Order: sequence, then structure tokens, then C-alpha cells
Amino acid sequence: MSESEQPPLRVGVIGVGSMGQNHVRVYRELPETKLVGLYDADHERSEDVADAFGTDAFELDELLDAVDAVSIAVPTPYHYETARECIDAGVDVLVEKPFVEDLENGRRLIEFADQRDVILQVGHIERFNPAVMTLMDLIDDLDIIALDAQRLGPPLERDIEDTAVMDLMIHDLDILLSILDEEVEQVYAAGTRQSNYATATIQTSSGRIGELTASRVTQQKVRQLTITAERCRVVVDYTDQSIEITRQSLPEYAREKSFRYRHENVVEQVLVERREPLKNELSAFAEAVRTRSEPLVTGEDGIRALDLAREIDELAADRKPAPTDTA
Repeated sequence: MSESEQPPLRVGVIGVGSMGQNHVRVYRELPETKLVGLYDADHERSEDVADAFGTDAFELDELLDAVDAVSIAVPTPYHYETARECIDAGVDVLVEKPFVEDLENGRRLIEFADQRDVILQVGHIERFNPAVMTLMDLIDDLDIIALDAQRLGPPLERDIEDTAVMDLMIHDLDILLSILDEEVEQVYAAGTRQSNYATATIQTSSGRIGELTASRVTQQKVRQLTITAERCRVVVDYTDQSIEITRQSLPEYAREKSFRYRHENVVEQVLVERREPLKNELSAFAEAVRTRSEPLVTGEDGIRALDLAREIDELAADRKPAPTDTA
């Protein structure tokens, strides 16, 4: 049977908060998947979301009996036990980021999935941003010196337990680790505003540098990666899904009283085929499930990003000054 003749993959969503509802929507829209239903511990929300999207609400064990694969979008503290139950049922899983709370539990999930021949993908969605996917085709031609990632935005209108590092910066850590593909040897970090603003500097074994800033207190939304390379500067805008490469032309000499020269910059706009990153992510997950191939973002990738984010989070934790003795 050719790939086009294969029946749609039967999928479900576990946890239908704001992110889970996006998974429900996209699974309904993709031709390669068939949304069977959803589950949420909040039964009222489960029913409401199912009605809104024209699908069915299940109990968890019933959903796992009815599907081939699921997205897990429950709060992070429940990732491990939920994924474990899915893997035990032989159901392939995409686990939203952060992968898990506890690194050892993440390693246990990876081992358990391997034993059960279950596909395990971690939901680092920026890997599937069309601009990033295009950038990865250019990386081999860049002699990278440094990377600067900024993920900034205004205060949220909803409560969120994760720090700016675990909620925002972890996306860029995953991107930087995938681009540099080498060991991180040094890490520096600082934070303020009750962990809603943090900066970090990492240096790899080859000496390349990554600068990262994450903020939930900046009155402008910025999602940008800048790469400094030997012969060019590359700016990736995640929101616009654009890539701009600036190169310096050969110097032009002119003789006016004395020799002078000037440089001109050549700016290239790289063609990026725009598409919703979540559609790319869930399509890639479905393809990995169908072909039984390694997903683009593995459990090991999730562990690497989480481990580094944890280290940065600890270094960036707000430190209040000691009380001043005025006696």
C-alpha cells in the first residue's frame, strides 16, 4: 500500500488546556491524521472542548484503546505518569515541553519506550518553525562564532508556574544545542523580577558562545535568533518566519585627495515557505509513527534542553540582598 493509500493515523489528545486545544484543532485539519477524541482530568472541560471541536470525550483508558498515537499536553508534573501509561498501552506519544520535571524520570521514559518499541517525541515546536527548518539547511555553510537568542514579551494575562527560563528560554536552548551539536562547558546566568526575566551565556567545547534572554516583562514581543559567522550575520525572526543574511562586499577604493575605501553590505532575504509550526510538528510526529523512524526531537533532546535549563534556572534564581544592620 502506498503512503497516499494508507488510512489516516488514529490520534487523540490528553490534556485540553490552551496548548492541548491547539493540538485538537490541528489534528482535525491534517489529512494524515484522524482525531478520535480527547481526555482531560477536568471532565467538564473535556466535554466542552469535545463539543466545540466536534469530537468525543473519553476516559483515559478508553482513549488509549482507540488510538495509535497521542499528544500529551497536561501540566508538566503529570508528564511522566501520563506518558508511562500511554507507553505501557503501546501508544506512541508526543510529550509537550518541558519533557518532564525530573531528569531521571525522563531517562526512564526513554528506556521504557525503547523496550516497548514506542515512538517518543518531545514538543519543542520551534524546531518545526519553517524559518528554523530552512536555517538548518544553511548551517553547514556557516562558520559560527556566536548566537544571540531573544524571546521577550509583556506580562501574561494568565498564571503560569514555570519561570521564564523553563517556559521561554528552553525553546532557544533546544535550538542552540541542535545547531552547535557539542558539549556546553561553561554557563553563566542572572535573573530578576521573580524569575520573569533571565539572561544566560553558554560556551561550548570549541569556544563558541550563546547569549540568551527570556522575558515576560518586556513591552514588545520579540522572537529572534542572530548568528554571527565568519563571513556573514544571519537574523532569524520566528514570528515573521523570515531569514535575513548580511554580507560585506569587497572594499571599493576611491582616490579623492587621498586614498579611501568603503564597504557596502549585501542583504539577502532567504526564501522560507511559511506554515504553522504546530502543523509541521504534528505531521512529522505522524510520519515518525507511520515509518517507525526516529523523530526529529527525541527524548534525549528533551533531556539535554531540560538539563541545561535547570542549571540556568538555578543560577538565575532571584537573590534578595541580606538585610542591612542599621543598629
